[in-house]
Amino acid sequence: MPESRAPATKTGRRRSVQAAHRRPQFWRLAQRSCLIAASVDVAFFFIFLHLDSPILAWVNVLSVTMYLVAYQALARRQNRLAITLIWTEVIGHATLGIVMIGWDSGFHYYLLMFIPAIFATMPGRKACLAATLLWLFYIVLNFGLWLDEPLQPISEQALNGLNIFNLTILFGMFGYLSFFYIKTVTSAHRKLQEMASTDPLTKLFNRRHMVELAEREMARVARNGRPLTFLLLDLDFFKEVNDEHGHETGDLMLQHTADTLRAELRDQDLVARWGGEEFLVILPETDQDQGLITAERLRTSIMHRSRELGPESLALTTSIGLSQHYEGSSLNDCIARADNALYISKANGRNRVEITPIPTQKDRPGARKNALSVN
Repeated sequence: MPESRAPATKTGRRRSVQAAHRRPQFWRLAQRSCLIAASVDVAFFFIFLHLDSPILAWVNVLSVTMYLVAYQALARRQNRLAITLIWTEVIGHATLGIVMIGWDSGFHYYLLMFIPAIFATMPGRKACLAATLLWLFYIVLNFGLWLDEPLQPISEQALNGLNIFNLTILFGMFGYLSFFYIKTVTSAHRKLQEMASTDPLTKLFNRRHMVELAEREMARVARNGRPLTFLLLDLDFFKEVNDEHGHETGDLMLQHTADTLRAELRDQDLVARWGGEEFLVILPETDQDQGLITAERLRTSIMHRSRELGPESLALTTSIGLSQHYEGSSLNDCIARADNALYISKANGRNRVEITPIPTQKDRPGARKNALSVN
């Protein structure tokens, strides 16, 4: 028997630790709720002293203590202990308030706060069971008050005031929960969008999202006829850097290149990691000659700034192919012509910019094979 208990104990601890790391936003919310609830109980302490109900007044001192202990437990990721304390306090406090003062005091409202918490912290079947048990407890408590009078009734005016106070607290808490939910969902949606559209290493646009943005630019150019230039960059001898210095150094080089591109390009320019050590830059409102100036600036900046990373052997150079969109050309054609210019750049010794010029009307079917060296 001892042998069989040890693995089960370790498994239980492992599950507890995993549970502590799940839904971190919810547990932060629970911490804030503990402080809010403790503040409300401080107010209740003075309210019940004023209503000559010392028992309920001093019960709130115990409630404040339980919430503060739960807050500390959440800070230490002892979530099970914290939830037990919160459940015990709310159910016990609500029950005692209803039995002592009556159903119309509104203490039963606080039991409703458990409904979103149940489904946020428990798997489906357990959550449904817990919600059903809470509903049964709610009904039994209500039915019991029909049969018996409250133990310490207060004036109708005070009862109405207490009901309004509890209802106000409930509205405030549900409003805060709704705000938290919307904020969390919005943040999660934004993160998912970022993950779907950016390269995780360089934080540049990924290939799929770049294609979407490029198609929009192509549609805009078709409407306004403004120039649009494509740059395809490839880091020279990148495989040798990985082989000699390791993949961590290679990743550092890619991040450095991405940072340089961000720093040198305009806000309206688009840049993406196109694949491996290739980067695609799209320059709106830029013709071939202006694009050449930008390409040369990028090439020299990447080379000079890379020397800050380490020894001379790590100095990066970049080959760049350039093409300009012309009327009737497709996105694939523009990128293919930039890729053809990049191939010529590699063949001509690397660390240079090559241009595939805009072909004449009669030469456009064979435009991919016309590359012109500019260095």
